Amino acid sequence: MVDFDMEIAGPESFLKNRRFGSYFDASSELNLNPPSEVAVREEKLEEMKKADAFVDDDGIVAVLVSWIRIVVCFVSMMFTTFIWALIMLVLLPWPYQRIRQGNIYGHVTGKMLMWILGNPMKIEGSEYSDERAIYISNHASPIDIFLIMWLTPTGTVGIAKKEIIFYPLFGQLYVLANHLRIDRSNPRAAIESMKKAAQAVIRNNLSLIIFPEGTRSKDGRLLPFKKGFIHLALQTGRPIVPIILTGTHRAWRKGSLHVRPTPINVKYLPPIRTDNWTADKVEEYAEMIHGVYVKHLPESQRPLL
Repeated sequence: MVDFDMEIAGPESFLKNRRFGSYFDASSELNLNPPSEVAVREEKLEEMKKADAFVDDDGIVAVLVSWIRIVVCFVSMMFTTFIWALIMLVLLPWPYQRIRQGNIYGHVTGKMLMWILGNPMKIEGSEYSDERAIYISNHASPIDIFLIMWLTPTGTVGIAKKEIIFYPLFGQLYVLANHLRIDRSNPRAAIESMKKAAQAVIRNNLSLIIFPEGTRSKDGRLLPFKKGFIHLALQTGRPIVPIILTGTHRAWRKGSLHVRPTPINVKYLPPIRTDNWTADKVEEYAEMIHGVYVKHLPESQRPLL
């Protein structure tokens, strides 16, 4: 059975440490006492702690500044959401213009929120950021939402469960912006919703943005991918552009109200063609793209074996 549980919306880490020993020292001695598995694991944990050390300032001043930033983000987002909701109401007869305005809202609001949070950022592969494609991204932090709002091209729609309309203000703006919703009440309804979504994408020449993990990772490590984005690729023929987000899970951890000044890296990978894909290889395609993420994410964000 196809799992359509998806959430809207993919480098090397700034924090990844490598230990370089001397080539000559390593090659001139024979190590008769290799480290045990436990010792290796403890060493890796110690390196990860060192990588996190500079962002773990939990002093009163740091926490207070973080709370102020979050409050300013919330108030600013409510203001822009209210303004664009009025614009959407005026544009009710013009669905595509509402999509376009929804993207402009995302560009303005997302960039503004990232500026308020103040994290150092590096963006790579931006030449692939204006394709008509299915954009996918790993998801481990609320910051991911801000980045996706900012960085996806005009003419992009998200896909969410139909219940999003009940989210205060943001859910109503989502619907006004003419983004797509799916009915997950039963498999038949989900399949029909996906077909309609694919038809809307083709008819209006749109791009899609999806978090293929279907939920936010608790520790930043990549979760298994749902298959819905593969089915959408099969139905639309759109290429898939992976967006790799690194560092966001350290910058704003799940369940925390402390935003740390961790560097963030955004990397677009080249589009992956899907127009020659076949429906009998859905699992294979999902595993292949999951493997692309595993290859490009730092060790601290890869799945545990």
